[in-house]
Amino acid sequence: MSQRFNALKADAHWQAVWDERATFAADDSSPKPKSYVLEMFPYPSGKIHMGHVRNYTMGDVLARFRRMQGMEVLHPMGWDAFGMPAENAAMERKVHPGAWTYDNIAAMKAQLKRLGFALDWTREFATCDPDYYGHEQALFLDLYAAGLVYRRESSVNWDPVDMTVLANEQVIDGRGWRSGALVEKRKLNQWFLKITQFADELLDGLGALEHWPDKVRLMQENWIGKSVGLQFRFRPVAPFDTEIEVYSTRPDTIFGASFVAVAADHPVAQALGATSAEAAAFIEKCKQGGTTAAELETAEKLGFDTGWRVAHPFDAGRELPVYIANFVLMDYGTGAVMGVPAHDQRDLDFARKYGLPVPRVVAEGDKVDPLFEGDEAYTGPGALVNSAFLDGMDVEAAKAAVIARAEGEGWGRGTTVWRLRDWGVSRQRYWGTPIPIIHCEACGAVPVPHDQLPVKLPEDVSFDVPGNPLDRHPTWRHVDCPSCGAPARRETDTLDTFVDSSWYFIRFASQPGDKPFDRAVAEQWLPVQQYIGGVEHAILHLLYARFWTRALSHIGLIDVKEPFAGLFTQGMVTHEVYQAEMPTKIIDGVEHQAINRTQFVSPEEIERRDGRVYLKGSELEVTVGRVEKMSKSKKNTVDPGPIVDQYGADAVRWFMLSDSPPERDLQWSEAGIEGAWRFVQRLWRLFTAEAAGEGEDVVLRRKLHKTIAGVAEDVEALAFNKSVAKLYELVGAIEKAAPSADRIAAIRALARIVAPMCPHIAEEAWAAWGEEGLIADAPWPEVDPAMLVEDKVTIAIQVNGKLRDTLTMPKGAPREDVEAAALASENVVRMLEGRTPRKVIVVPDRLVNLVA
Repeated sequence: MSQRFNALKADAHWQAVWDERATFAADDSSPKPKSYVLEMFPYPSGKIHMGHVRNYTMGDVLARFRRMQGMEVLHPMGWDAFGMPAENAAMERKVHPGAWTYDNIAAMKAQLKRLGFALDWTREFATCDPDYYGHEQALFLDLYAAGLVYRRESSVNWDPVDMTVLANEQVIDGRGWRSGALVEKRKLNQWFLKITQFADELLDGLGALEHWPDKVRLMQENWIGKSVGLQFRFRPVAPFDTEIEVYSTRPDTIFGASFVAVAADHPVAQALGATSAEAAAFIEKCKQGGTTAAELETAEKLGFDTGWRVAHPFDAGRELPVYIANFVLMDYGTGAVMGVPAHDQRDLDFARKYGLPVPRVVAEGDKVDPLFEGDEAYTGPGALVNSAFLDGMDVEAAKAAVIARAEGEGWGRGTTVWRLRDWGVSRQRYWGTPIPIIHCEACGAVPVPHDQLPVKLPEDVSFDVPGNPLDRHPTWRHVDCPSCGAPARRETDTLDTFVDSSWYFIRFASQPGDKPFDRAVAEQWLPVQQYIGGVEHAILHLLYARFWTRALSHIGLIDVKEPFAGLFTQGMVTHEVYQAEMPTKIIDGVEHQAINRTQFVSPEEIERRDGRVYLKGSELEVTVGRVEKMSKSKKNTVDPGPIVDQYGADAVRWFMLSDSPPERDLQWSEAGIEGAWRFVQRLWRLFTAEAAGEGEDVVLRRKLHKTIAGVAEDVEALAFNKSVAKLYELVGAIEKAAPSADRIAAIRALARIVAPMCPHIAEEAWAAWGEEGLIADAPWPEVDPAMLVEDKVTIAIQVNGKLRDTLTMPKGAPREDVEAAALASENVVRMLEGRTPRKVIVVPDRLVNLVA
């Protein structure tokens, strides 16, 4: 056999063999124990990137390893294919979103196949396939029938130029990310899913997710945001005649209140806006701000003094001003808050801006003075001060006391409030799942009959005019009412793409034609044993998937409540950033300066010469910036295609697993991939070495069995960098070992141990040795437990408590043998200088201390 591994030839051959034999197709009827391994499926943007490669390599190693351990493994792949990028491409490139999407899927599938992933392609689907989204429509209607879907008016971000609703992340500095137009707040009828009905379950369920990262569970807990507080009424002070109901999680601080603030769409604000042009202008300004608590937290705090006042509940003679404020949300609590500036940073910023009093009511150590100084609110523990009957109580006791007094006197009640809001799923765009509802003047909202599903998107649409093409389609939206037969219209909103990814893992497990899934088949596989993906999905996608699964369980469609038993969030792949001062260009004899003279350049555009970096083929020097997450905007991405063509799939996979712990970022480097390629060649030299040798090598045998056990443990823990380190050590030990039967056995076992990481070279070696079948179907090497027990130990020798030498001796050696060996050590003899130790302390198998 060749001494150089031909990666391109081996890759193509074995990938074709796996395809022909459907090696990785999961068998629902298999009697083997089942294991479901899944990576978050990709959006078909056109090319996979190194982040994809790292993510899928991790899942692939685990899937292959579990197959070798005798499990029936489900490891599928599909496409999260709906969404705005396809519509943007349609507008920019004059193509249909579907054509653009399916072309991208074909390209990305070819790239994934090129890496040799052990994927069950027989279960592949895209969420934009009518077969998939038709079943999603059926599930939506099932939830609607169960009362878990409803429609109401809601405030949204409206782009008046693109004529569409924008997600909060698409609003940048108050403007539409695409049009640049000032975003307006509008009230639109929107469809919602009742996720809040499951708030308690979703929160309590986090405790059972032992194999999830703590940080992800904490993020979900904070997002759900359960808080117990006081909901109470402030009485008006004449001439104002309206009570204002507020909710506070800190009723203990009630004596520190210095103002009341209401949301811009609160009835009190709306009433004033109807009579005051100044108030109306301020309310309009608030509509141009953010709509989430996170956005409002960082925005400048703005207020409008209504001139109205309310009475303090415990001090009728004390009046608090009422403001309209841009940081109060109508859909949290009551849409009105009690401002306690000394002990809430948002309130403090507001109070300092408008010159309001800042009374201290919780002691900060020995600081108890009535007026709070400084610009950082105190939110820690302490005794209540300056608070009448609460003085001396701790925070929790004071909360209970205020709630008890409010309930006893009838002006408030203890209330649990959730930060979690119902999930608004309406999107005013074309490329998404049509919401299967028909609006009839007489019957109202009528579900599309199940036998008329899927409600397919029309193909003949135009994006020449801004807005949702479904709204202006000449025929698609017009339909007869299923209930009364009168002319009616289809719902033209489509579903949030998070709905598509909230149940795709169930469809992977079971794909009957006549329903979304077969319950018995799906339950064989679920929950997903190991789910792998980016931490950026820690809240929304994971929370929505947990809700959707619980909702389906609630209506009796499946007996699974948590979709993902194990979760792993991998780190990013990073790369240096390069920038160059771009020269002027001469066009038609005129010098033109680049619009942005300092521009990012890609790794493919540079070359290194004499320790410096230049734009390829020029003398233009390039500035090397810091290492950052790969992104298209900074052009520091690396296309996997040419790398795989140059080094082979196994080298790329090996690099993705090595060096950095998988939960941390991995820096891409040419040196790193070259090192991985050299290791693959080292493997090949071992695999193709003459298989000669007799006799034993117990040391190598022991090393082999420790590696088999250690790598298995590391792969299960997804500690791939540790398994890689162990394999480097084993390869080094085999290379140094003299010919023996144990060396031959170690090389044969090495191919199976490394097969999940480098499957192509492992298959090539397996076939060359004449082994039966595929190494992908071979069992994991067995471990001899006796080989894991150390028969020798290292013993430290101390003289007067200081380390002077070490001994390697048989484990459990007699005390007198250990003492004699220690006294015979050259270092010890030199230290003692002929003296006899006064005392010899022997700790079995650990140390000898000679007291001289």
